[in-house]
Amino acid sequence: MSEKIFDELAIKSVIDGEKSFCKFLSANDTGKTGGHQSGIYIAKNSAELIFDKNFERGENISRFAKILWQNEIETESRFIYYGAKTRNEYRITNCGNKNFNPLAEENTGALLVIVRKNFENYEGWILNSDAEIENFLNAFNLSPTETGRLIQKNIFVESKIETEFEKFISELENDFPTAEIMSKVAREIHEKIFNHAENIIKNPDAKLLQWIEMEYNLFRKIEESRYGEKIFHGFSSMQEFIEVANSILNRRKSRAGKSFENQLAAIFAGNNLKFDTQAVTEGNKKPDFIFPSKASYHDKNFSSDKLIILGAKTTCKDRWRQILNEANRVRGKKKYLCTLQQGISIQQLQEMQAEKVVLVVPKPYIEKYPKEFREEIFTLSKFIDFVKETL
Repeated sequence: MSEKIFDELAIKSVIDGEKSFCKFLSANDTGKTGGHQSGIYIAKNSAELIFDKNFERGENISRFAKILWQNEIETESRFIYYGAKTRNEYRITNCGNKNFNPLAEENTGALLVIVRKNFENYEGWILNSDAEIENFLNAFNLSPTETGRLIQKNIFVESKIETEFEKFISELENDFPTAEIMSKVAREIHEKIFNHAENIIKNPDAKLLQWIEMEYNLFRKIEESRYGEKIFHGFSSMQEFIEVANSILNRRKSRAGKSFENQLAAIFAGNNLKFDTQAVTEGNKKPDFIFPSKASYHDKNFSSDKLIILGAKTTCKDRWRQILNEANRVRGKKKYLCTLQQGISIQQLQEMQAEKVVLVVPKPYIEKYPKEFREEIFTLSKFIDFVKETL
């Protein structure tokens, strides 16, 4: 069965299911953090996926249900609430067998999808490639920041945000604004409502995630305004449906990567860093960010030790190698890769180290990586300080 079929089946499973949950498998889930936990951790805000009510501390409670994994392998899995002693958490255990183990180390960083078909029967999916993960997230217009929780099929934002969204949409002259305008407006709405512009400097990691999530919500609202009535009333033919669906998905894919780059650029500008984006180095090579500038890169008198190359990829399990040959002047030196990927396997991290690739990850996601690699991973704040010190 191809990887493409897995993400398509997972999408259909969520649409048809009662409740659905997705998360990136962390090193803690796959047992690589040095802890003694076992099974898949389910956040308390998603406990209704596996139980019909939340429990109070004081005892351990469990039940069994069937999970059909990858549409092929069935397990009699155990859903547990650990409430005795000092614990207060939900987990799913007995997830695999000799033929299939969703918590194998190589699945660190994979997207786990669990769908409740009914109280006794579930479906589980492990999406391992960047293409699978992005296709699934795009299908539900989810940001990587919005995993680790139940998947909401109908998303509503707070009334103040809703008002700002509607005001912006009512003034649009085109169906969809450019990616740059979308990112800018999302930042403006966020700052107008939450009024913490100082966090661009004080807490850039959190600010980046907040802006990205706001932009995803704004984009959803525009989609709803443009396509909602058409979807509600139906299509005249299957061909029309396919054309509209492809248009929606292609726009989502294109926007997601640009959103990440735009918001990173705004963070860097807000910290007074000098940089150029998508500047040509050699041939058709275009790193996402060059510090301090394209001109410095092409100035042979400018020391290559002061050149910093940063790639930006929302997910990077497969695509991290694309940054290796983007700038000849820093060949053999460290290159940096900023990502929203939540966890990567030990083998991949070792390969990155061998190629002198340094990950830059928003601070809340650092704990998703194997413990022994965390000190080598930069937070966004640490990367900004590094650029300032270097230049």
